[in-house]
Amino acid sequence: MEAQLNSLIDAVRQAGADGRVLRLRGGGSKDFWGQSLTGDVLDTRGYRGIVSYEPSELVVTVRGGTPLAELEAALAEKGQCLAFEPPHFGEGATVGGMVAAGLSGPARATAGAVRDYVLGARFINGLGEHLTFGGQVMKNVAGYDVSRLMAGSWGTLGLITEVSLKVLPVAPAEATLMCAGLPQKTALDLLHRWGGQPLPLNASAWVRDTTAQPVADYLFVRLRGAVAAVQSATTRMAADAVAHGAQVTVMDNSEAAADWRASGEQTLPFFEAPAPDACLWRLSVPQTAPVLDVPGLDHPSQYIEWQGAQRWLWAPASAAVPLRELAQSVGGHATLFRASATHAEVDKIAGVNTPLDAVQERIQQKLQQQFDPKGVFATGRMHTF
Repeated sequence: MEAQLNSLIDAVRQAGADGRVLRLRGGGSKDFWGQSLTGDVLDTRGYRGIVSYEPSELVVTVRGGTPLAELEAALAEKGQCLAFEPPHFGEGATVGGMVAAGLSGPARATAGAVRDYVLGARFINGLGEHLTFGGQVMKNVAGYDVSRLMAGSWGTLGLITEVSLKVLPVAPAEATLMCAGLPQKTALDLLHRWGGQPLPLNASAWVRDTTAQPVADYLFVRLRGAVAAVQSATTRMAADAVAHGAQVTVMDNSEAAADWRASGEQTLPFFEAPAPDACLWRLSVPQTAPVLDVPGLDHPSQYIEWQGAQRWLWAPASAAVPLRELAQSVGGHATLFRASATHAEVDKIAGVNTPLDAVQERIQQKLQQQFDPKGVFATGRMHTF
């Protein structure tokens, strides 16, 4: 692997000397996201493989170009997993791309985010220097936690070559409750109440099925933990939901697992664009935020995850201002997650991310200047400045 690593370092140094911008790319499964895809592609998949894995220590160290599916398969053989359930969004997703994107799946609200599991990282900065930060245990993290800073940086600070991750055992028991007939406010109220109790609540999703006649509301909740805890919580939470008018079904685990995967991978029917000009918006808000009604939308339905903290909806790019004002009014922000299939470049003029304030922008610019003074990774994928 030394030759592949040196090739990546040489490519970064040469780009700096030539004044070229590089776009880091693994499997390309997340090419849809971001402000732009400018720059010469630097493929990271040649530098791959699991460097070390200590199941008893719950730590794995992996090269950035390693297929995410390969890592997950190795963990599954030992009864372990990535608790934050990173989405793949298609074939070819890599571990480096997983960290760089910083995206988490249905369990995010209770299990934590990608950055919470990053113990250490090695990466190539914009000067072609191969740097090491963090370690392989939590207590090694001191001072500026640069390794976790890479999570969600989208390749704008450096090329992740290696990462050490904390992994967890697969829970001994799991159950999913399907609660039919709960309107959004009632579902959120129940989730807030359950969240304040010692229950093994692992994931949730609320959706309105507009294809049903009559239209039906559904709340799905997943429990994970010790066998006794899951059994007790299933009975207790089902009774709570029934008391609020729901019809409750305990789903078959294999069927439920497929649905939760589809939720994280955005392959559920909700994630099919309802119109050619519709964009998928993500509203990140506090879990306790109330029902958010967006007036004037042709497709007002929402898909709500993370116990209320992540809310998806379809709207044209022209709705950027009211959506962002709405999210900010409750202490959150809105992201244009997927542009429309027909006007992607025009849609992104509205800005993929909520514009940074003056302080945030200054911090971001200084970070990029420190890690990438020659602008090798300045693709403008996150912000246009």
